Amino acid sequence: MLTIEITDTEKSRGVMSPDHLSQAVRALREEGFVVLQNVIETAHLDILREKMLEDIQALIRRPDAPFNWNSGNLQQDPPPFFPYLFRDVLLNEMAICVTHALLGPGVKNAFYSGNTALPGRSRQPVHADTGHLWRDLQTAHPACSLVVNVPVVDMYPENGSTEIWPGTHLDTTIAYGQDIKVPAEILERRRAVSPPIQPTVQRGSILIRDIRLWHAGMPNLTDTPRPMIAMIHHAGWLETGSPLTFP
Repeated sequence: MLTIEITDTEKSRGVMSPDHLSQAVRALREEGFVVLQNVIETAHLDILREKMLEDIQALIRRPDAPFNWNSGNLQQDPPPFFPYLFRDVLLNEMAICVTHALLGPGVKNAFYSGNTALPGRSRQPVHADTGHLWRDLQTAHPACSLVVNVPVVDMYPENGSTEIWPGTHLDTTIAYGQDIKVPAEILERRRAVSPPIQPTVQRGSILIRDIRLWHAGMPNLTDTPRPMIAMIHHAGWLETGSPLTFP
């Protein structure tokens, strides 16, 4: 896993150094993910953490509680209103440097939600958030959508850091419109070549991954929910529906 320590100079200028940008782009093209460290003010994350943890009980009491596959994985939006919107979360310049480099002019964010791992032993099936744009490809097409994950707290295996399967964004098994779960026999073949990892990612960091990368929400073996914000940056030419709106 490549973790790039972003400097204060890069943050103050709002531009990533050519060397760091080259490393990030290469990691995303080859491994399917990269971590940018030291890019979000932890004080902003403390405010978000307090509010998101407060909102959990109201969410899970709803008859239409937004669980992802099981009651251990909660689809939870961060509050999209003042005073919980922060530029370094929603419009992070270092993340945009990377996503713009891969997706080109007109890159847009069309998703602002999140995944909270609740205490327990539930795990998701291994899946891709969406597959390749075309079926029966022999070679993977370039990235057209990138997920930008913001851990609101330190994320590590014990509290349910997301299981990631390096390099699987280049596997063309799953195409758009098909079942996003990875078939068991294909999963085991991949495990023999390159097993999954559960990364440790410090708060204040961002994990960017190709939307086609295989992954799974994992059990949270602590007593505290683990919230994580998720955004999706898309190529400008990709149809994504209505723009995000905020009060």
